[in-house]
Amino acid sequence: MHPELDAFDTWMRSRFKDLNTQLEEHYLELDDPAAVDGEEPTLKAALVEEGSAHVAAIAGLPLLELTAEVGYDLLGSVGMFMAALRRHELTNPDREERSPFPEASALAQRLASGLGVAPRFASAHVNQSNLARDGVYKSFTWLPDELLFIEYNTLGILATIRAADVLRRVIPLGVTHPVSLQLFRDARLALEDIARTNAELNERLDVRIFFYSVRPYFKPYRVGRQEYRGANAGDFAGINEVDLTLGLCRVADPQYAALVLEKISFMTVDDQLLLQSCVRRASMMDEWLEVVGRGPLPEPVAENLRAYIAVCEAHGHTAAQHHDLFVRRFIERPATELAERHLKQITASGGPLPVLLHALEALRDKRLSAKRDDGVETRYADMQRLRAACGLV
Repeated sequence: MHPELDAFDTWMRSRFKDLNTQLEEHYLELDDPAAVDGEEPTLKAALVEEGSAHVAAIAGLPLLELTAEVGYDLLGSVGMFMAALRRHELTNPDREERSPFPEASALAQRLASGLGVAPRFASAHVNQSNLARDGVYKSFTWLPDELLFIEYNTLGILATIRAADVLRRVIPLGVTHPVSLQLFRDARLALEDIARTNAELNERLDVRIFFYSVRPYFKPYRVGRQEYRGANAGDFAGINEVDLTLGLCRVADPQYAALVLEKISFMTVDDQLLLQSCVRRASMMDEWLEVVGRGPLPEPVAENLRAYIAVCEAHGHTAAQHHDLFVRRFIERPATELAERHLKQITASGGPLPVLLHALEALRDKRLSAKRDDGVETRYADMQRLRAACGLV
């Protein structure tokens, strides 16, 4: 459509990755790999100058004719460029009132305002909306561990979307419909795929390289005056659709409602619509509670309920697996080795690590229907009632 867009896309898939890779390889050889400020100024200058030249060439173009897909892809490229500048300490929201890269900020804001999304790169840009050209998709570096992380994250996201889609098919049929039994089984299999890919990623991903050379690209940065939190792998509708459709989480729960509201602008517009539709529906758990409230269950209905509970258990297992494997092993434990000056900006949300860990633990327990006595709402009692109704307790 515009040769300037093609040139920027080619740069993002080649030279951009070359420069970042060279910088990461240098950082990993430092005594303190987190102390990147001031390192390799020539490489950083090349990143700024080349990327800014591409942005400037695009900024003057009339972009009204861009399709939503092309506009979203371009926003991702601009956002990834700005995220790399943040990663290499060429910008830092803690020491600035506005982004020192006004042209990139203006282009990101211009694109985002037409798309209805946050003006920064989001997880969709590196996962499910990341077009490969001759097998090469967009990433920050050529590091095998980053590519592994992107590919396995994408597999997990797509499996979650499959589970959400299958569960959506149950709604017009009802939880007691004979066909819903197969749908519950299909949803469970999709969630078990997530557990498998999580286990494989845990085995293959290098903790040190992830912590020091992949994670830092997901930090908050400023677009204009506004600071935006980092991209999160959970920024898609499917995970919340599963939560809410199963009934393990509720929008009536203020903690969970705040999470949903905060993430909406970081999702694609299609995902925003899916989530908005989902929050208006009654959950399957509430539907099941009505069914068991009417008296003993015929065996075919009890079989459906057991299949539904198996889906809930599979979803809870992946939540626990993610928290116990990835959050603890790849973030919490390596953070204990950081100098105190680096701890403030360790999380993608920008908040303190202990606050993030507490929130993630609470979310894990909601998805597990775990018993909590500290004010964190879970469906523990309701799940126990359903288990008893179908002979699982």
